[in-house]
Amino acid sequence: MNTSRITVGLLGFGKAGRAVAQVLASDPQLELKWIARRHAAPDARWDEQPAVRFVGLQDQALDRWLDAHPVQVLVDFSRAETLALYVDAVRQRQTMLVTAISAYSDAQREVLRALGQDCRVMSSPNITLGINFLLTAAKLLRSIAPLADVEIVEQHFRDKPEVSGTARIIAEGLNVDDDKITSLRLGGIVGHHEVIFGFPHQTVRLIHDSIRREAFGTGAAFAIKELAQQPPGFYAFEDLLSKRIAKGLLASA
Repeated sequence: MNTSRITVGLLGFGKAGRAVAQVLASDPQLELKWIARRHAAPDARWDEQPAVRFVGLQDQALDRWLDAHPVQVLVDFSRAETLALYVDAVRQRQTMLVTAISAYSDAQREVLRALGQDCRVMSSPNITLGINFLLTAAKLLRSIAPLADVEIVEQHFRDKPEVSGTARIIAEGLNVDDDKITSLRLGGIVGHHEVIFGFPHQTVRLIHDSIRREAFGTGAAFAIKELAQQPPGFYAFEDLLSKRIAKGLLASA
């Protein structure tokens, strides 16, 4: 990868998207060129970063916008149905794609996997670096000690009704049943996930706490930089992280 900044277009500007935009715009290795949201005049400006342009997804075809404002990578924090608006344009231009949408249907996931035949695609429902490191470390320990007791604890704000999707992903990755998940709802906790391994003579706890939504931006920035070094293909965040860990281990051997 050359040393010039990677140009980025961001899809979605809700609470998570705005936090991601702040991180991407401040990263010296990235250049956030524009943000696409549901409604916005193409020449609207973002107060915090006046050099970043806005486009309304319903105001202009995204392929024409990409012709006029090309970028090397799209980062999608919008909605699952947005995929249909850009998948052909991304394939034609071989643009990298980083998407953190958790509500894709099975058919949409197949579209993303097929896109990976021509482009570099990273799709993960949780894009925080910390939670993916926790999952990678937990899988490694699970493989070393398959008979250890495993419990998962997740804590969120008091009004969150459902069991954490991230906790379910951790349980699936560790091959344990959902009844091993304990959910607590307390105050304004953004997100807490803990994996506990119980051995006869010791206990191991792996803990991740989400403090601010900017953690999504940190993860997106990591994914962009790592994906840029990979051949075309479909990747999960965990795949990119594992490659980085393996590279680091080889370098230190």
